[in-house]
Amino acid sequence: MSKTIKLRAIHPQLVRYQEQDMYYLHDPMRLSEREIILPLPLAQILSFFDGRYTISAIHTLLCQAVGADMDIRLITDLVDALDDAYLLENGRSHQALQEKRAAYRAQPYRPPVHAGGSYPADPDELAAFLNAFSEGDMLDEEPAWNGRAIVSPHIDYQRGGAVYSKVWRRAKTAVLEADLIIMLGTDHKGSAGTFTLTRLPYATPYGIIPTDLALIDALETAVGTDIYAEELHHREEHSIELSAVWLHHIYREAGVDPKPMIPILCGSFHGFIADDRMPDQDEFLMTAVDALQKATVDKKVLVVASVDFAHVGPAFDQPNRLMDEAARAAVTAFDEQLITAVNRGDDADFYHSIAAIGDENNICGYSSLYLMLRYLKEGSNGQQVAYQHCPADEKNESIVSIAGLLLE
Repeated sequence: MSKTIKLRAIHPQLVRYQEQDMYYLHDPMRLSEREIILPLPLAQILSFFDGRYTISAIHTLLCQAVGADMDIRLITDLVDALDDAYLLENGRSHQALQEKRAAYRAQPYRPPVHAGGSYPADPDELAAFLNAFSEGDMLDEEPAWNGRAIVSPHIDYQRGGAVYSKVWRRAKTAVLEADLIIMLGTDHKGSAGTFTLTRLPYATPYGIIPTDLALIDALETAVGTDIYAEELHHREEHSIELSAVWLHHIYREAGVDPKPMIPILCGSFHGFIADDRMPDQDEFLMTAVDALQKATVDKKVLVVASVDFAHVGPAFDQPNRLMDEAARAAVTAFDEQLITAVNRGDDADFYHSIAAIGDENNICGYSSLYLMLRYLKEGSNGQQVAYQHCPADEKNESIVSIAGLLLE
């Protein structure tokens, strides 16, 4: 009992279980299949599991907090349960993490985990499914577009398919003429300010999209192995997968092999907001972006930000923010402000617009869009080709906004 106790970086989630409010301790690395659900009073003890206190010290603090002599077994049993689920920062969890990472890397490719659920797993059925979203979208009179970056949704196809189709069909020439695709996706489980690569190529029902291992090696040399710290998040994260399928669809329809794709998951920017600090002051992120620029200077690159915009309403812990007509108009107006900043390549204005309101609209592509603009560096002359509000609950009181952008 002399060792200090520290909880790993997990995500407590408030859930309703057996008619009680409980905390579910979600492990983004999924090191164990065991699930820990705690009553709210017991979950409050976890605030002492920060690496500063032993079990004895935690017991003393707990007794002081409740004003009674509590049985120390309450704490020892909780510590044992957390340890069994690899939720504590110690040798057991470090070993489990190494084993999970090794098993992931031993695969020949990152499998399309959402195939057969979010979209058809059969390639011919998938092609027909995706092509159906282009019905009524006429491109005959539009000139071929061959710019530097696109913004695509990562919402499910059932709600956002028409927006995906509009942006990817118009980006066809740019896709086919690019030497390399850089895919920046939202890491929904990511820690603050992360920039996470994987060496595994992504697969879709159409086959494998190759990656560029030499380029990834160059990034690792410049930035360090921290770019793999949360690599396991790639296993189930949908943000890159759902855009990668559309990317691969463009190649398949053209009858050509896909070019290499660098998949990068981007973590939360809320830490920067809380600290009143700009992301461009973060050495790790800026080193990563600079290394990516240098490693691709001789390549024709198409950057894809696979992102959604606002997530607002009761479905997103905003019980009093019902999306009536006026509220929807306000969301649209704010999104237009962000899209204007993105289209002109103004990363600072884009960041400050969101930070100024504490990201109250829950912009899901905050970090990916900012890092895309930092990579492009020279500014841009973008255009919006699609915008849509998608329902996010059965009462249609919550929405997710998505957009399709093309950046020169």
